[in-house]
Order: sequence, then C-alpha cells, then structure tokens
Amino acid sequence: MKSITSRDNPLYKEFKQLATSSQARRKAGRTLLDGVHLCEAYFQHLGAPEYCIVAESSLHHAEVAAVLAQSEQQRTQCICLPDALYKALSQVEHGVGVMFIITTPAPEFPNDLASSSVVLDNLQDPGNLGSILRSAAAAGIKNVFCSPGTAFAWSPKVMRAGMGAHFLLNIFENVDLPALLRNTTIPVLATSSHTRQTIYQSNLNQEVVWLFGHEGQGVSPELMSMATSTVTIPQQAAIESLNVAASAAICFFEQVRQQLDAKTERLPQN
Repeated sequence: MKSITSRDNPLYKEFKQLATSSQARRKAGRTLLDGVHLCEAYFQHLGAPEYCIVAESSLHHAEVAAVLAQSEQQRTQCICLPDALYKALSQVEHGVGVMFIITTPAPEFPNDLASSSVVLDNLQDPGNLGSILRSAAAAGIKNVFCSPGTAFAWSPKVMRAGMGAHFLLNIFENVDLPALLRNTTIPVLATSSHTRQTIYQSNLNQEVVWLFGHEGQGVSPELMSMATSTVTIPQQAAIESLNVAASAAICFFEQVRQQLDAKTERLPQN
C-alpha cells in the first residue's frame, strides 16, 4: 500500500480536484465513493475501483480493513493518507475513513424508450435526486434520464443520498429530453395539481415513463405538453405540494402495487 504524506503530491492534488470540483469530476469522468457502505455496494455490483483511499487512523477499523483487503485482493491501488489529508477530501463528518475513486459508469444509450424509466427535468437538489434514484432502484426501474440542468448524479452528495442505488441503475446525463420523449413507445406520466385523475385511478400495470421537474417551477411547458397524461396525488388542502422525491416514491410504488395485484389475480386458485 502506498503512503502519501504531502499536499503537494501530484496524485493527491488530482484527488483533491475530484473531491472539490463538480466540473473536474465531469471532465475526468471519475468520482469519489465516500464511506464503507458505498464501497461495499460498488464491489458487490460493479467490481473493483480505480483507487482505494484509507485514512491512517482507520487502517485497523474492522469494516475498513475488510474493504482494504478486498481491494488488495483485486489488485486495486491502495493509498494511505494522514487523517488531515483524508479529511480534506471527505465531505462526511465522523466517517470511518475509506473511499474509492471510480470511473463514472457510462451505460449504452437505448435506441428507444420502451421500459419503465424516470425523466428528470432541471431537478436541482442533490438530496432529492439521490432519494429519487434510491426509490427508482427499489421499485425495479432501471433507466434514469437527466436534463443538462439537473444536478450531477455522481456528485458525493447525490451518491450518499442514493445509498448505492446508482450501481443498480442506468443513469444518463445531459440528455435532450424532448428528443427522448418523441421516441418513446410507452405512456409518459407527469404529476400535476391541476388535474382530477389521481395516481390511484391510473393504469400503471404497464411500462411507463415518469416525468418530474424542478422543485419550484416543475416540469417545463414544452415537456409537459409531451406527457400522455397528468396525474395527481390526493393530499390535504392545507399542504401546497409534496416534495418531488416523496411524489416520485409514491408514484413508483403505486406502480409496483398495481403490478403485484395483477400478478396475484393471474395466479391459479386452489
């Protein structure tokens, strides 16, 4: 395992750029996974990282030691940093002191939109984006398409909120959403408070595209006009609207519920 003790080390400077600059992460096509859970999830679903970085004080932490051992077994380059240098890279307070540097996954863009997907128009908050990714993965949705104005899906904040969901999804960024929706062969559903049809009255026992937008402004008029239908989530009048991540979770799992009910109805009766 290599030890780096100087802030002037070229490799450490490279790590610092990735840790502090979204632009650097996008340009390099690389990002950081901070913490044991994300590192373990990456191993489980995608394999070995490019670098494993460990804080000196965490070398003998049981979970960190296990991640380090697996990294060394897979011939990942492992680097030990003094705690002060490690903390300058990490955005996690009171973390256990292990992170990966990975190449940002780049799945093949589909020719058409024929399976349940999520389309995000100018979603700004990293926590909301991470939560939506986590809910989509839990509901079995595979594809997520993000507009150029949407938060960077592979930023450390989004990664932490996603809790490993990224590794179960095909995430596409900087997507021309109007062109994408013109090529879909399945219904496009958007939530709206200006419609009477509730999510529970909609036929979700099929593949659908879920369209969500900016936290304050919602989906752009251009994209909203491309929705097959709009649906509303019933709620108390005293609350103006639901958080976009909460709305997305309700939609995804109503689709799951309807599909499970349909499967149950098809089972032979004893």
